Amino acid sequence: MKQDGVHAMVPYEEMTPGARKMRDFYNMKPDAGIYQKEFGFYSMDRWKEEGYLDQNVTQEELDRLFGFDPQGKYFLGDLGWCEAGFCPVFEEKVLEDWGEYELVQDFAGRSVLCFKNRRNGFMPEYKDHPVKDMKSWEEKCKWRMDPKTPARYEGFEEKMAQAVKAAGEGQVMCQQVVGGYMYLRSLMGPLDLMYLLYDDPDLIHDCMKTWFKLADSVIARHQQYVTLDEIFFGEDICYNHGSLISHDMIREFLFPYYQQLLENAKKRQLDPSRKLHFQLDTDGFSDGVIDLYQEIGMDYLSPFEAASGCDVVRTGRERPDLLISGGFDKRIIAQGKEAIDREIERIMPVMKKRGGYIPTCDHGVPEEVSFENYMYYRKRMLEFAK
Repeated sequence: MKQDGVHAMVPYEEMTPGARKMRDFYNMKPDAGIYQKEFGFYSMDRWKEEGYLDQNVTQEELDRLFGFDPQGKYFLGDLGWCEAGFCPVFEEKVLEDWGEYELVQDFAGRSVLCFKNRRNGFMPEYKDHPVKDMKSWEEKCKWRMDPKTPARYEGFEEKMAQAVKAAGEGQVMCQQVVGGYMYLRSLMGPLDLMYLLYDDPDLIHDCMKTWFKLADSVIARHQQYVTLDEIFFGEDICYNHGSLISHDMIREFLFPYYQQLLENAKKRQLDPSRKLHFQLDTDGFSDGVIDLYQEIGMDYLSPFEAASGCDVVRTGRERPDLLISGGFDKRIIAQGKEAIDREIERIMPVMKKRGGYIPTCDHGVPEEVSFENYMYYRKRMLEFAK
């Protein structure tokens, strides 16, 4: 079998440096150099205004500045992230002028209150969502999730050529999918969803059947070209005390579709020997859902929000086979060097020895973090990079 990264794994020594480090992470290699990356940034505007970064700084320049590793993972999208994978998306437009604010319709069909002429970099206020019942679901949203829509596959061959090239470098091939809870929440809103789970279960199941049909169809197309290493669900199903819906509801409304999606994907692999990882990404206190999602094969969890009580050291000790990323308290990075040192010494030696850990800020780096503190944090993290 040709070791091209598609039909069989590329030999380790032929992988790119970023791919080797990423593969060491997935293989949970103890004491391996830890892959360097970040979850995201809300602090860039502050750092630019203070003159630490050029207004037009590129990602490549940031990678060099912060010591991030070269790409080791290729992301296959087209299935949403925090919202449904609509095609076409809703028209973005201003609905009402509220003085210094404006009510806009976003690409997911939600009514969102934003600062005027500024729609990114902060948490907006969601005023309304498109799905109220079966009628609004079918008229506004369901047709936007047709897997046969030609526009959904514009540039597809070029994208897959890039994916095949990345696979040939040994990169981890990751299929991103909006998780079922986050998808339903974007359609209905977090409060209305709670009622509809009880009042209209047929609507929920129809939404999930549509989610499954789209995800399965798009993933099947991708698998004609590459072997997947991971399916990633952007779920956000937890808050600061645990899951937002009951375990029974998760099993009833989400798991049947997840299990079928994972089963189908495993059967289509061009390299049938390849392990297919399942990553769950959720904010909040996630300890209570680990056992639940492991029932259907989840073996990678992120980002371990420390403010909600998550602790990567504790979880790493309790669950030695779980891949972990995130978990570095953003509030501690803001406090300064001594606090950063204490947390690094608490986490990093233990987790490096364990393996299977990628440290990042437990959410986007907030604007409260000074550039000086973040650079010190990066300097200390680089001590564990080799």
